[in-house]
Amino acid sequence: MKYSQNGLPYHIGVSADQIGRYVLLPGDPKRVKKIAAHLDDPVKQGDSREYETWTGSLEGVPVTVMSTGIGGPSAAIGLEELCDLGAHTFIRIGTCGGIQPEIRSGDLVIAQAACRQEGTSREYAPLSWPAVADFAVTDALHEAAPAAHIGVVQSKDSFYGQHDPDRMPVVDRLQGDWKAWKRLGVLASEMECAALFTVAAYRHVRCGAILLVMANQEREKAGLENPVVRDTEAAITAAVDALRLLIRQEKQHD
Repeated sequence: MKYSQNGLPYHIGVSADQIGRYVLLPGDPKRVKKIAAHLDDPVKQGDSREYETWTGSLEGVPVTVMSTGIGGPSAAIGLEELCDLGAHTFIRIGTCGGIQPEIRSGDLVIAQAACRQEGTSREYAPLSWPAVADFAVTDALHEAAPAAHIGVVQSKDSFYGQHDPDRMPVVDRLQGDWKAWKRLGVLASEMECAALFTVAAYRHVRCGAILLVMANQEREKAGLENPVVRDTEAAITAAVDALRLLIRQEKQHD
């Protein structure tokens, strides 16, 4: 491992024997313990920068939960270092804002692919490369959450570029792109999927994502009901159930 500190990955600060090969990736460190409670015998393994790490088990197999912070750069670093330690299957558990009017607060979105309106993935692949989730992971998430919306999400770097574009110097470009995403049927906006899917492809590992819709600014503009929902329990349960399915599939093939 080229970049290390005391023999550990430079940023996440845990060793290979402290993690599972299956990993759940929330953004917020404050969600890690809540997610880890769904595992058998979870134990905190590390807490470095934005990366809090717990490991327990599912179906007798070690499973890790590690936060990645906000945005593509820290998510990509976390994924890279987990791959260096041998992890091979990842599910992002995140939040998003709806774009299409039928996407309501509290709904779940399974990201099939992501628009690369962020910078991290450009350090890995030309823009013609599509950021696509792993099919097996996506299929397991769909089986675990059949009522979830499935489709393309938009990944961005600027939260306020989305929510207050009028104050930005590049307002015309931001508003033009947003109109394009709406017309193309993009379901929701978030900040990590494009980077994770692109890095996962490069590292030849599996990655998918399930997202809680916290609100939908397009519904608010239209005067439709639009409460803010923060309870991620349904997304967590779906991700854990999906990992169970993937682990059982792997055991059947052994």
